[in-house]
Amino acid sequence: MSFAGMMFVALLLDALIGWPEAIYQRIGHPVTWLGALISRLERSLNTGEASRRKTAGCFAMALTLLAAAVPAIAIQTLLPNTMIATLIGGVLAWPLIAARSMLDHVRAIETPLKSGDIPAARKAVSMIVGRETAHMDGPAITRASIESLAENTSDGIIAPLFWGVIAGLPGIAIYKAVNTLDSMVGYRTPRYEAFGWASAKLDDVVNFLPARLTGWIFTSVSKRPVMAAKAMFRDANRHRSPNAGWPEAAMAGGLNIRLSGPRIYDGALTQDSYVHAQGKDAEPKDISRALRLYLRAMILCAGLLTVIALL
Repeated sequence: MSFAGMMFVALLLDALIGWPEAIYQRIGHPVTWLGALISRLERSLNTGEASRRKTAGCFAMALTLLAAAVPAIAIQTLLPNTMIATLIGGVLAWPLIAARSMLDHVRAIETPLKSGDIPAARKAVSMIVGRETAHMDGPAITRASIESLAENTSDGIIAPLFWGVIAGLPGIAIYKAVNTLDSMVGYRTPRYEAFGWASAKLDDVVNFLPARLTGWIFTSVSKRPVMAAKAMFRDANRHRSPNAGWPEAAMAGGLNIRLSGPRIYDGALTQDSYVHAQGKDAEPKDISRALRLYLRAMILCAGLLTVIALL
């Protein structure tokens, strides 16, 4: 059984067909299953003083991780150490990779933006970013879509593959549980700051290496590798996130555009620093350039998985 082989199969299936709507309508998706559990735990446990909320959040996180880990460990233990097991493991890991959906979501922004349909582009970008989109103009939509593409390449593709290569089905399942927890409760808001504290911290830990690996992958396939590397080392730590700055800065330098910077969260304008501030302002055509860089990164990722599996 090859964990890297499993992840190659999962990536290939996702790239070819994504998660078909017919399957989603019939059984949903593992992330929605985790989301339903997290939502129920949050409604039941997120009450009282901050100290109680923090303890309850740790308990909810532990239950969610167990819910993801136990079936994955059981299945992997039962699989024989054969090539067939690698294929089965790849099929089971398939829905936990988001390569195709990331491509589709960004293209859904690019199409109306290029035709000048700003309301449709705002609606499309709101599907993949957490910031306020109601008053975004074309450049802000463009910047947000490219930033999300860079960050979610790490969170949605490279990180699950990384932990899948390390530990197989339990690795990718536990990672996905951590990432879903962070996306649902890991916010610095009055409701979630205490309850989601542990989930946000754990998400930072499990994404530390994958985020930097994603930055190097973008740099390696960039047409401006030196500029991408310089931007990554100079600006990654200026980002509000300890991890997202690495793929974003590499993407910004690779395309010679500036990303991050001020944006609206919860009705307030932040004063976030730009990454690769000397780059030009992003234009709609830069989304196509970013997607080409992304596709080259996916090809390199598939090649790396192949090499690891063969070794």
